[in-house]
Amino acid sequence: MPEHAAVLFANDAFYLAFCNRDLDAMDAIWARETPVTCIHPGWDPLSDRDEVMESWEAILTSPTATHIACRNPTVRVFGEFACVICNEVLDQGFLVATNLYVLEDRQWKIIHHQAGAAPPPEEEEESDPLDTMQ
Repeated sequence: MPEHAAVLFANDAFYLAFCNRDLDAMDAIWARETPVTCIHPGWDPLSDRDEVMESWEAILTSPTATHIACRNPTVRVFGEFACVICNEVLDQGFLVATNLYVLEDRQWKIIHHQAGAAPPPEEEEESDPLDTMQ
């Protein structure tokens, strides 16, 4: 699988875990060997894997967890490092997110997620078949 497609696959797995409130899947997509960071909207930065996973547990088990969809992902691959910038569509509005990935044991693992408020995304162009891989 081309690296661009492999990164999109990992990014799709991240959002699938989010949508399904699947803490085990969310844990599996985050790096274990590389330090990780996460900045949720309105939260302080998290820079410890245990803190990051505790934050996801709080989000995914919340009775008010929202539906989320990833739209318009843009992928850049730089050797064993990759960046995905995308729009997040939620029940309450729109966010823009940056997800950074690193290769660990030949699999793309997320090392940073940051999302913040954004205006509605522009109309989507013709969808790339690689946009949703799960």
